[in-house]
Amino acid sequence: MGSQWQQFGRFNLVGLLGAVLQLLVYCLVMRRLDLPEAAASAIAVEIAVLHNFFWHERFTWRDRGPADLASRALRLWRFHVGNGLVSLSANALLTYVLVEWLGAPSLPSEVAAIALCAPANFLLADRWVYAQHQPTA
Repeated sequence: MGSQWQQFGRFNLVGLLGAVLQLLVYCLVMRRLDLPEAAASAIAVEIAVLHNFFWHERFTWRDRGPADLASRALRLWRFHVGNGLVSLSANALLTYVLVEWLGAPSLPSEVAAIALCAPANFLLADRWVYAQHQPTA
C-alpha cells in the first residue's frame, strides 16, 4: 500500500510540473496565436502529455520499466490513448463549457479542468499504461 501512495505522490508531482507547463503553453498560445480557448487547450495538453510520459517513465513508474524499445512505444501509445485522450477531450470540453457557457475566466477554467482530470489519469496510468504483468505459470 505504501508503494501505491508513493506512486500517487510522484504522479502528482510530475502532474503539477506538467500542469505548470500546460498553463504556460496555454497562455503563450492564447497570446501569440490568438486561437480559441479549446484549441489552445488541446495544444497545451499535448505538450504536457509528452512531458508527463517522459517523467513517469523515469520517475513515477521507474520500477516498471520496459526492457525494450517496442515496450516503451506501446506504453507511449497507451499513454496517449488513455491519459492523452482523457486530457485532450475532457480539458477542451471542460474549458469550453466553463468559458463559453458559464462565462468563467479562461485560466481558472483550465486549472479546474486539469484538476478534474487528474484522478482518472492516475488510475489509467497505474492500471493500464504501467500495469504490472503477472507471469503465467
